[in-house]
Amino acid sequence: MLPIGLLMKEHRLIERMIRQMEKEVQNMNRGKAPECDLINTAVDFVRIYADKCHHGKEEDILFRDLDKKDISSEHRAMMEQLIQEHVWGRERVAKLVDAKDRYVQGDITAKDDILAELNKLIDFYPKHIDKEDNHFFKPCMDYFTDEEKEAMLRECFDFDKDLIHWQYGWVVEKLEKA
Repeated sequence: MLPIGLLMKEHRLIERMIRQMEKEVQNMNRGKAPECDLINTAVDFVRIYADKCHHGKEEDILFRDLDKKDISSEHRAMMEQLIQEHVWGRERVAKLVDAKDRYVQGDITAKDDILAELNKLIDFYPKHIDKEDNHFFKPCMDYFTDEEKEAMLRECFDFDKDLIHWQYGWVVEKLEKA
């Protein structure tokens, strides 16, 4: 398996979560109250799986290694754009959490903000994934030798193993500060 195969596999799971978020938007558009448990689950998924795990591998492994290569200006610009998109996604999730928290505290007008942020994420992820899958990952693999690809794949697996320790370390730290 190539590192991009692993990253593209992760994209399929992210797409499945986006479909669940779409269902929530449809329900809210029909007049239902925001399902805060689903929003909490979606936020946790996007923060931990899509951002920390998936984008972490892209930024900390693939992009780091590409940055050492003499890549085309087109690929370098796209890599910078992808990094900025990751930052934008993090900002959207923070705004979604803020809107959900305001809603839970009784601000019913926050429902519109929840809808807006969910819609932005729903619109963003398919385009972002398409850009990576079809316009960036595949051509960028040509910059690496087979040995370098294998080393990146091993590092991706190690990254995943460390993630659970990071996640639960964060959970305990959060409880300790409460």
